[in-house]
Amino acid sequence: MPDPSPAARLGTPVDGVEVLAALSPSRAADFLTCPLMYRLRTIDRLPEEPSPAAVRGTVVHQVLEDLFDLPAAARTPSRAADLLAPAWEAVLHDEPALAEMFGGEGPDVSAWLASCREVLDRWFTLEDPQRLEPAERELYVETLLDSRLLLRGFVDRVDVAPDGRIRVVDYKTGGSPAVGYEAKALFQMRFYALVIWRTRGVVPSVLQLVYLGNGEILRYEPDEADLLATERKVQAIWEAIRHAEESGDWRESPSRMCDWCSFKPHCPAYGGTPPPLPVRGVPQPDPSGDLDTDETVTTSVP
Repeated sequence: MPDPSPAARLGTPVDGVEVLAALSPSRAADFLTCPLMYRLRTIDRLPEEPSPAAVRGTVVHQVLEDLFDLPAAARTPSRAADLLAPAWEAVLHDEPALAEMFGGEGPDVSAWLASCREVLDRWFTLEDPQRLEPAERELYVETLLDSRLLLRGFVDRVDVAPDGRIRVVDYKTGGSPAVGYEAKALFQMRFYALVIWRTRGVVPSVLQLVYLGNGEILRYEPDEADLLATERKVQAIWEAIRHAEESGDWRESPSRMCDWCSFKPHCPAYGGTPPPLPVRGVPQPDPSGDLDTDETVTTSVP
């Protein structure tokens, strides 16, 4: 059954505590980017056309997860390439409509799979999977703040050193952020670090974003002050979401990111009209959305 709107009580007990709302880092980032985009994606659930780039992210993530099921010596570029077709077939099995992206004026599927392999080959120049033994892959994490706001999401990879140090790793199939945009890119990682700290009592030593689009790695070493600031920020985002839901003021926030937004036809900044707001009291989708299982293509913005 769908959960209520963001400002309403979810009524979901977690360890005996009633949850008021839930939030994932992707949906929090959506709201920061544009409240109207958040509303159209999360509250109205307007359909979005899948893109070959986004689906490539899904397939590549699956291969990178499956690769660690193999013995260390077998984790090679050629073996990763062998895993591509099965990963694509599995995605296609779950969402057959994705096949419509190819053919006609769309990209050729063989050329698209070749681009997936190129991304995977680049990963091998950044990390050596034969020397890695992740403690967790596609790890679901959640924690409940004192405000009863539930934070949750999926972490691509967690590495734990023999001395207990934790490294949180996330793969991005897009390019690394331009200078000055690193903090925005690291918000998701600080969010995960906060959840891990709250659940394990250990501040992760390293947050690592692996950008496969241009072969760069962004690393950051958080401390408790960082994570406390992140907690305050997340709480403030939820309060702003609640205020927007109660007031009905889901304001658009035009920026260069609009070039990649699929909701332009519904945006007043581009002559569009949003659909009517959902009726108050009628259950709406979970504001945490897809729990970050989708791959968001990162675009470098100067």
